[in-house]
Amino acid sequence: MQVSQPVYDVLVVGGGINGVGIAVDAVGRGLSVFLCEKDDLASHTSSASSKLIHGGLRYLEHKEFRLVHEALIEREVLLAKAPHIIRPLRFIMPHQPHLRPAWLIRTGLFIYDHLGKREKLAGSKHIHFDPATSPLKQEITQGFEYSDCAVDDARLVVLNAMQAHEMGAHIVTQTRCTSAYRENGLWVIHLENAQGTYQVQAKALVNAAGPWVAQFIQQNLKQKSPYGLRLIQGSHIIVPRIYEGEKAFILQNDDQRIVFAIPYLDQYTLIGTTDHEYDGDLDQVKITQSEIDYLLDVYNDHFKHQLGPADILWTYSGVRSLCDDESDNPSAITRDYTLAISQDPQNDTPLLSVFGGKLTTYRKLAESAMAHLQPFFPPMKKSLTEKALLPGAENLISIELLMQQIMQSVEDVPFQLASRWAHAYGSRVWLFLKDVSTTDELGEDFGHGFFAKEVDYLVDQEWARTSQDILWRRSKIGFQFTQHEIQLLDQYLAKLHLKRSQDTAA
Repeated sequence: MQVSQPVYDVLVVGGGINGVGIAVDAVGRGLSVFLCEKDDLASHTSSASSKLIHGGLRYLEHKEFRLVHEALIEREVLLAKAPHIIRPLRFIMPHQPHLRPAWLIRTGLFIYDHLGKREKLAGSKHIHFDPATSPLKQEITQGFEYSDCAVDDARLVVLNAMQAHEMGAHIVTQTRCTSAYRENGLWVIHLENAQGTYQVQAKALVNAAGPWVAQFIQQNLKQKSPYGLRLIQGSHIIVPRIYEGEKAFILQNDDQRIVFAIPYLDQYTLIGTTDHEYDGDLDQVKITQSEIDYLLDVYNDHFKHQLGPADILWTYSGVRSLCDDESDNPSAITRDYTLAISQDPQNDTPLLSVFGGKLTTYRKLAESAMAHLQPFFPPMKKSLTEKALLPGAENLISIELLMQQIMQSVEDVPFQLASRWAHAYGSRVWLFLKDVSTTDELGEDFGHGFFAKEVDYLVDQEWARTSQDILWRRSKIGFQFTQHEIQLLDQYLAKLHLKRSQDTAA
């Protein structure tokens, strides 16, 4: 077995939003960082969200004021950090008097408007629906409107990983941490990938394994988990676009839960999410028939245009790992995060484990994690993440201007493709459009506006290795591809990886 010579300050297990958030914060404070992910970046919970950066309006009912306050502040911070992948989104809440009285909703929205800093986002208001033009059923005559933000969740993870890497962190995917133990004042971490096994050493170990956090402590570290874990499945369905306009709907239901209907990728509507306990294989999470029925029922209770199972184009599911607060209701379990730190009595070798968390507050979670690790690294610098732009936001004046520049530079590029590129890559789009004047110069066309130069960029810069990585996480257009088109992309990737491994060997 080979032993890596460098000793890292921090080794992070887990390439979801919490893991990459901690990695970028740690390396920005001057620490050396190694992050390993057993699959692809954002390949589980972090890519199975409702694609929102939001304060969590419904959390107010559960008196989660600290979490909502922090999340509302973070909306504005993240919007400034990554305006290409995060955008303001107005939400419409149809009023259902038998569920929540109007005064209660008004009070909640007033708190929501004023609990956190709000500079760029518009405030809430009461609205009336025109029965002739509203997509809602005629008996729904009024409601409320407020602001939150939409996000490309998996790209948020990838961009943080890119930033960490560019600042000096070592990021490896498809690499599993099989075990770790303390020895001579350091963590000795055993890693395994397709090429074999090796080990690295670190002064601190961060367990950001998401749904696997407790399992990792028990099975890989042979220790007892400090907290119980509740695994909650959330599922979404994607259907053809069901109404005009760019606003989302937040739908109340008799069980006191809410379901979102959100414009998605221009042509579609995203409907979700569900909340129920999960006890299956964490690598094989799939929507259940009862979840499909639930989402369709909530939607059909509100909209004129009715949906059935045949309208569903795609589904996705993920498992949220929530710290067990012994709540009987899965939707009432706290979405706040809990950090647990332990150390060897004989030496300073801390283990920091992350329980819970959500996309919106990942950066604050990372700051809190580093505060826990501060005593072990006294020279640690202050955090840089609040003001540091994520890759692609540098020199970005506006998405609209960038799209114009793309269409002027690549003469035959369609508007939709220019829009996808601008929103996905921001100013980094020029890394693969450099010296390109027509789409013919982009190389092989795999369909739906995916060309070889973009694929090469994703492999070179964003750790993409398979068609799944590219079509479902680096982009979200996988369900538009036929099996034949996916096969062609896989064949190209196999040749690309072979050539690069040969070049490395040479």
